[in-house]
Amino acid sequence: MFTTKQLVALLVSLLVVGSLAGVAAAQQGPSAGGAVVVDEGETVDGDLDAVGGTVVVAGTVTGDVSATAGTVLVTETGVVNGNLDAVAGSATLEGSVGGSLAYDAATATVDAAAVVDGGVRQVDDLAVAAPVVAGTPFQFGQFEGPVIPGWVVSGYWFLANFVVGAIIVLVAPGFAGRVTGLGTKQAVRSGGVGLLAIVAIPIVLLLLLLTIVGIPLSLAGGVGFLLVLWVAGVYGALVLGTWLLSLADYDNRWVALFAGLFVLAVLDFVPLGGILEFVVLLVGLGAFALALRGESADDGDESVSAPDEGPREGSPMA
Repeated sequence: MFTTKQLVALLVSLLVVGSLAGVAAAQQGPSAGGAVVVDEGETVDGDLDAVGGTVVVAGTVTGDVSATAGTVLVTETGVVNGNLDAVAGSATLEGSVGGSLAYDAATATVDAAAVVDGGVRQVDDLAVAAPVVAGTPFQFGQFEGPVIPGWVVSGYWFLANFVVGAIIVLVAPGFAGRVTGLGTKQAVRSGGVGLLAIVAIPIVLLLLLLTIVGIPLSLAGGVGFLLVLWVAGVYGALVLGTWLLSLADYDNRWVALFAGLFVLAVLDFVPLGGILEFVVLLVGLGAFALALRGESADDGDESVSAPDEGPREGSPMA
């Protein structure tokens, strides 16, 4: 069973790793605010997709420019060889555009000396290209960003889960051993308990929301349940890895953790892989719950009981 110090250490570690995930996710969006400037004499090869408080093109962009900002300005020295799409409070063109100019702005100014080869048009609700960023889908005004490759997300969570798993193994190795024993030797029972928990606990939390006193308990319980699911998923990976290694008569907890997490990461790209991942989660959650009750793999497991060798010498026969 966990001691108080072990529980505190595990909770703090989960919060730290989880906060790193949040920071990584936050850094995946576009940078808003400040200024995006192409200086005079500077050349940007290809397209420029920009978001900022101010977007200024005083140099040359060989491709298209898509900008959203409070102010979009192409100075008299600015050259855009392709099209210019601008969503702004104020859009000003003093330089030259080799393609067309499309804008959605409260005020728009095209200087008399400006050159637009493809014509100028105002487009309400203009949708422009998003900055090329690494991140999950985001929206910023009219922008919708690209989705980062799935393998990047899977790789990040593989590392995060491995860190959590390492903490689990180091903080409470005996408890981890009981969980893996229950998960491998009593997988069906563990999965059933996990299914019961994953259905019953949310219902209880929702019922608590119906009372004023229960609202904070429900919210705190919801956060706690999410952390438990995270830990249970890691335990499930450890159970899976342990079972896989047992097929080769090999036993190493660290290799088992790595193997289990690796298989789960691969399942992200396999049809119906999510179902298998859910089953692993149920087994991990159930084994975790049973271990918290103080049970071990040998409790009630007939498969590990001593074989019936018949009546011993001198014992009465039935």
